[in-house]
Amino acid sequence: MSSLRNIAIIAHVDHGKTTLVDALLRQSKTNLGKLEESKDLILDNNDLERERGITIFSKNAAVRYNEVKVNIIDTPGHADFGGEVERVLKMADGALLLIDAQEGPMPQTRFVLKKALEKGLKVIVVINKIDKPNARIEWVLEKTYELFIDLGANDEQINFPVIYAAAKLGKADTHKDLEKMQDIRPLFDTILQEIPAPEQKLEQPFQMHVVALSYDNFKGKIAIGRIYQGSVKQGQSVMHIDRQGKQAVQKITALMTFEGLARMETETMGGGDIAAVAGFDSVNIGDTLCDKDNPQPLPPIDIEPPTVKMTFGVNSSPFAGREGQWCTSRNLRERLYRELDKDVALKVEDGKSADEFIVSGRGELHLSILIETMRREGYELQVSRPEVIMKEEEGVSKEPYEEIWVEVPETYSGMVIEQMGMRKGEMLNMRSEGVTTHFHFLIATRGLIGYRNELLVSTRGTGILNSLFAGYKALAVGIGSNPHGSLVAFESGKTNTYGLLNAQERGILFVGPGEDVYKGQVVGENAKPEDLSVNVCKTKQLSNMRSKGDGTSEALTPKRLVNLEQAIEYIGDDELVEVTPKSIRMRKRG
Repeated sequence: MSSLRNIAIIAHVDHGKTTLVDALLRQSKTNLGKLEESKDLILDNNDLERERGITIFSKNAAVRYNEVKVNIIDTPGHADFGGEVERVLKMADGALLLIDAQEGPMPQTRFVLKKALEKGLKVIVVINKIDKPNARIEWVLEKTYELFIDLGANDEQINFPVIYAAAKLGKADTHKDLEKMQDIRPLFDTILQEIPAPEQKLEQPFQMHVVALSYDNFKGKIAIGRIYQGSVKQGQSVMHIDRQGKQAVQKITALMTFEGLARMETETMGGGDIAAVAGFDSVNIGDTLCDKDNPQPLPPIDIEPPTVKMTFGVNSSPFAGREGQWCTSRNLRERLYRELDKDVALKVEDGKSADEFIVSGRGELHLSILIETMRREGYELQVSRPEVIMKEEEGVSKEPYEEIWVEVPETYSGMVIEQMGMRKGEMLNMRSEGVTTHFHFLIATRGLIGYRNELLVSTRGTGILNSLFAGYKALAVGIGSNPHGSLVAFESGKTNTYGLLNAQERGILFVGPGEDVYKGQVVGENAKPEDLSVNVCKTKQLSNMRSKGDGTSEALTPKRLVNLEQAIEYIGDDELVEVTPKSIRMRKRG
């Protein structure tokens, strides 16, 4: 038996993937250092990931079990991070498909599983959370078989091994009896038995594909990837071949392997293992590192093209430069082009002016995560409404479409059908489970922009929406979106309760009393579909006949809190979102 295995973990958002990795790390008695104090979610070490409960950036870990090293690759669960998914699957020889015992296979499971099956990976199905009171294990298993058949799995892939688990309790086994489960060892045993060991080809010339990048203050840029064949030593000179085929001989200054969550320096590494190497300042994702005497480039990484674009620009509002540390076009340019080094699904182009950049990505979430990350790093910028990227095929214009799955209480099902009809969504399936209705639609991405926020508002926060890129199709005709009018500040100043009371009669407010606003800022949503100027800074004129408390007992309704995604989905073509480390504001262009 080879002493090496490489596995990717595939799961829908919040199905327990990161919790399972934690259980594997702890079961193998891996030394986690300071992280041992944290009781869960070891892999989700990014603030945004912890807040949202999703995995955005793929990470590596390694555990040892019965003298076998198991490299674990944690893949993003969301289709918008498909660039990450496609890359990291290149490092794996097998996958764990993690499915919630109550919810069953979900849309993002479908996206990543499809990629894994296309690459011919051996899949182990792990039905997690069997300790849930509403677990439907047999139903979930049946739906999983249907999913494999639907995705065109071959006979060997459909005949998958099944493990039943309660990752939070650190238990798993090949049977469903939770009481008889001891620990998570049966999952390790199944991995060693079912996942093929990587081909090492140690006698062949060295060859490694760079699929991820990291940075160290002392070592500089670190290239991470799988060694496909041969072996490499610390201090060895190797050939660096970039995506354009340009070759340069460079020396490895640090060679590292993964142990637990840490990178440990080592003298030599062989084929099949996942390595981290330093010494290549200009290395990028998709490059090949290989033997300098026998250079053989690996095929470039094929990534699906971006579907949505936004204009990022220098903040030009009256409050520009008040709250951000990095505000200039040079700061923005450097940060965006630096992001290209580690995100191959992103595209950045210069805009119409020196202060604008066109940023294209795989979806609204992909781009909003980038904006939120930049904001937390101290950047200040303004962004436009997302636009879909059209494509010309044989003289015919085509646009991106998405499959969406909507889950709402039965009371709101009629409303969802009406909203989708307006946006020219085609219903593919509808089913009811108790008081919940599940919909499956095909819709142009153009029609979906702004719908997530509309769904949350119209279903009182109970609606759940998942989407999946479905390819390019003919242009949809007559797409109607949710028409909205904005309440726009009439003058600059500090908001006043009296002015807000008058304005709230017109719609829903986004600002509260005592806030600084400027002329042209969007301070609320009008109840009617046209824009309206309001004076939220207006104060009550007092005289010796009237006192401040006279005249009205009307209460001020609390403002609607708008986060970054909601702001991006809300704005129209003539509006912008102003993003700073402290604030999210919306305003009219100009």
